[in-house]
Amino acid sequence: MGEKVYKTMKSVGSFNIVMGIILIVAGIASGVLVIAKGAKLIKEKSGLIF
Repeated sequence: MGEKVYKTMKSVGSFNIVMGIILIVAGIASGVLVIAKGAKLIKEKSGLIF
């Protein structure tokens, strides 16, 4: 019985680590994209008319 609990805990822990890594990579990628698009807006600020 106890062995089954430890196997379940191991799989859940592994899943949490993988999801954490994926979320960190996605956060960094989206941050880079937002900064790049913001830089493009600043670069072409003179051409924007409201």
